[in-house]
Amino acid sequence: MEIKDRVALVTGGASGIGRAVSFELAQRGVKAIAIVDLTDDVKIAAEQVNNEVNAEIAIPFQGDVTDENFRQEVYATMLKDHGMVSICVPAAGITRDSLAIKVDKETKKASIYPIEKFKLVVDVNLIAPVYWAMQMIAGIAEERAQDGLRKWNSDEGVRGTVVFIGSISSQGNKGQVSYASTKAGLEGAAATLTKEAIFHGVRCGVIHPGFTDTPMVRAMGDEYIEKNVLPDTQLGRLIRPTEIADAICFMISNSAVSGKLWADAGWHPSPD
Repeated sequence: MEIKDRVALVTGGASGIGRAVSFELAQRGVKAIAIVDLTDDVKIAAEQVNNEVNAEIAIPFQGDVTDENFRQEVYATMLKDHGMVSICVPAAGITRDSLAIKVDKETKKASIYPIEKFKLVVDVNLIAPVYWAMQMIAGIAEERAQDGLRKWNSDEGVRGTVVFIGSISSQGNKGQVSYASTKAGLEGAAATLTKEAIFHGVRCGVIHPGFTDTPMVRAMGDEYIEKNVLPDTQLGRLIRPTEIADAICFMISNSAVSGKLWADAGWHPSPD
């Protein structure tokens, strides 16, 4: 699938992996790219992308990725102004890390990870990405149906690609019961959607980044990273967001790559 002249959409595009992949897609010649984020920084990111390629191709959309009306508005605006979105990278994500069970040293009472935090992480990290992906697939399906087409065949060329952002935490990680659950869930969503979406010519996959130099990882603190992350990483450093962006574009452009891709920099946690 050619990236050049496609219309793309990236959520969480104001920082981290989302920002890096927005820049990478722009440099590879997308016709237009919707950069979606909750913060005002999305406008800065879009401006920087446009300056980078010396063209007005990045369009900022500020809003809550869990909001259905907002999602539909973004897709409708892109279709009207730029054409059908055919590359979707729903990269927005959050963490609310804490042990699943904590025992108070004084009272000896156990407390359970708050359910409201679990639901919030599921909404942002699992449900929202799946629905941003399905919205794109639905648009492509409708367009093909209007053209009198039914089951896709390879002679048409790939019509669209979704790349979900998983995590090495999908294998399990202390203190991340909600985050790890959502990232593992994306594997099941991608595996299911790709079986259905290929009927319409859309591929779906998931990339599992290792510890990447993003605000989310930096929030762990330098001491934690030096002690608990880098010693178990073969590269001896955090992954650069641009390296993950390059891997995502590889998944988009190489149609033989399916399923999941691990971009973990050789991270293998030490046994307890």
